[in-house]
Amino acid sequence: MLRVFTPAGAGLLTEIAAADANLPAGTVWIDMLNPSRDEELFIERATGIDVPTREEMDEIETSSRLYTERGAIYMTVVLATGIMKENAETSAVSFILTPAHLITLRYVEALSFDRFASQSERMPALCESAPMALVHLLDAVVDRLADSIEHVGKDVDAISRQAFKRVRTREQQRISNLALQSLLLRLGSAQDALSKARESAASLSRALGYLAFTVPRQAELGPHIKSLTRDVASLTDHAGYMASTITFLLDAALGLISIEQNAVLKIFSVSAIVFMPPTLVAGIYGMNFVHMPELQWQLGYPWALVLMLLSAVLPYLFFRWRGWL
Repeated sequence: MLRVFTPAGAGLLTEIAAADANLPAGTVWIDMLNPSRDEELFIERATGIDVPTREEMDEIETSSRLYTERGAIYMTVVLATGIMKENAETSAVSFILTPAHLITLRYVEALSFDRFASQSERMPALCESAPMALVHLLDAVVDRLADSIEHVGKDVDAISRQAFKRVRTREQQRISNLALQSLLLRLGSAQDALSKARESAASLSRALGYLAFTVPRQAELGPHIKSLTRDVASLTDHAGYMASTITFLLDAALGLISIEQNAVLKIFSVSAIVFMPPTLVAGIYGMNFVHMPELQWQLGYPWALVLMLLSAVLPYLFFRWRGWL
């Protein structure tokens, strides 16, 4: 799908067909979303650039993602999407800056692009030139990334409260195994989303650094690029802090699981010790010797029962007194 934005015209991001002979006059931004081969060839004829293939966009070498060719600046960044929908994934997005056009090539839906399109419709000055459109679009991408990291941060705070909450009753102080498993799954999801956000921030940082040295000076984008660079750096620092928090919570959750397992083993151990003396008493009086004084005693049976009961209760009370239970 091809969409073009013409601030001097209707000021809308309108869809066009690849069969059109020419781009609309005054087109500044061309958004290519899941383009077909015919649409790629149309853009190449209309703008004089080479549209990178999807395989080229997925290359991890910096030289394959950031380069200048035929007067056009090519920047491919990793964009994190779906974080706020609990379906985090990353996808390569290319920004191609020519003297007359900004061309974006992507194979994923991104809310930041839709937001920037809506803002540009209200304020066409954001797209008065291709370089200006690029920095404002990157600004929208960084804002969306910040929202995603904040979303992960709120989820991490909720996990922390659930893991370390304190209640008054003794019966509610223990956390069930299902709750601990849920904590681990949520921590894994948060870590996955955060790692994708950090990857996106690192990719944006490299792209902004390259753009600062290659964008034409007459575009006067230096202050905008510096501001975006500082924003991305702060997001990277905050994401690093959150990563350490997630690591701590993961260690804490594993520690709680270990405590719960030890508590179960302690119960079995205490139960074995509590029932050991009654078993000993029952074993003694279960022997078939002829000369046993209590065998002919009328109160022998009640005596054996009371003795077994006391031998079980006394160790239990001792353990409670020492605080082992």
